[in-house]
Amino acid sequence: MPRSLRYVLGAVIAGLVIFVGGPWVYINFIRDDAPVSFIDEVVTTTVVVGDAATATTVGVNDGSSAPTLADPTGVWNISAESQVGYRVDEVLFGQNVTAVGRTNAVTGTIEIAGGSVVAAKFEVDMTTVTSDEPKRDAQFASRIMDTLNFPTSTFVLDSPIVLQADATTTSVSHTARGTLTLRGTSKPVEVTVASIVRDGRIVVIGEVPIVFAEWGIPNPSIPGITTEDAGVLEFNLVLER
Repeated sequence: MPRSLRYVLGAVIAGLVIFVGGPWVYINFIRDDAPVSFIDEVVTTTVVVGDAATATTVGVNDGSSAPTLADPTGVWNISAESQVGYRVDEVLFGQNVTAVGRTNAVTGTIEIAGGSVVAAKFEVDMTTVTSDEPKRDAQFASRIMDTLNFPTSTFVLDSPIVLQADATTTSVSHTARGTLTLRGTSKPVEVTVASIVRDGRIVVIGEVPIVFAEWGIPNPSIPGITTEDAGVLEFNLVLER
């Protein structure tokens, strides 16, 4: 084989090693694992709501016994421990990864009366959503979510959620029907939520599948990085009186 051809082949092989091997090493040995979803952090437990029956729901996997809440009636405010974010599957130079961005810049309230959640509204400051990659965050803030023009996202409950204080099954969930606004697009959504009482506060956890095109969100793919055409909006809301 001519020496010049050997040099060319060697350069090609070296380039492939760097192109494929570099991301593999980064993803498997340098990059931190993506945070687990809020749903995966929980296990089934029991919560007593009301003074007559036992309601079961989903609780934090901390091994503790379920606390009780005699009367949840009243207005509950979002605390600083709350988090909202996204989860999207990516292929990074041939390697499968999960991109996760989150923020705790969440505000809002829910109102409980007559055994039902009668009102709820949440707002998220999208300019504060960050991941483990500054370049991804720059794309998120500019091209993808255009936070300069659409700095907030909101959810407003459209119909009451009846609390199942008489539930006797091992687990219970509720469907929240409301209007979600992302990147200036508002659409009705149904969200399955789970809740737990912890330290006198109510924790609400859930996920909303988001098909990018349906919300006017550009596909996040760029050269070298491709994504699915959908992701997940996930939330962990900690509410206190």
